[in-house]
Amino acid sequence: MFSFSQPSVSPAVKSQLNAQFSFLSDISKKMFDGAQKINELNVQVAKTVFEESLATARQLVTSTNQNETLSIVAGQPQPAAEKIRAYRQHVQSILAETQAGMAKTLESHVPEAARAAEAVVKEVAQKSSEETAKATQRQKEAVEKLTAPIKQNSDRVAQGNIIKSTV
Repeated sequence: MFSFSQPSVSPAVKSQLNAQFSFLSDISKKMFDGAQKINELNVQVAKTVFEESLATARQLVTSTNQNETLSIVAGQPQPAAEKIRAYRQHVQSILAETQAGMAKTLESHVPEAARAAEAVVKEVAQKSSEETAKATQRQKEAVEKLTAPIKQNSDRVAQGNIIKSTV
């Protein structure tokens, strides 16, 4: 029904786009891996907190006197602070690992991206040079078309003066 032409994409531009896609894909994978590790850590922490809370509740329910109950309650803050510190260290470790992975990915993609960008720049420079030459030629032709009648008139006038002066 309708015929739409596909715009042609030069190999240099295609290479540049592929390099960018590859880089973004690899960076996304690294970020996703980091997020997945943090999510797994959070699930494990939630599971552990739930199990420990359940165990503490059992101890409280089975305590026989008030001193034992107070002792159980008083023993909770110190281990909780240690667990929070350990959790923070795990998160920092995951973030550092993710950042290092992203830096390596960036480092590995820079040469390819630089080559692709250089090819695009060369292609653009060549095409602009060709288009400039074509535009200059079109301007020359337009000027010649405009000045041709004027030249013909001046040539006729000059010939007319030569013929009159010889007669």
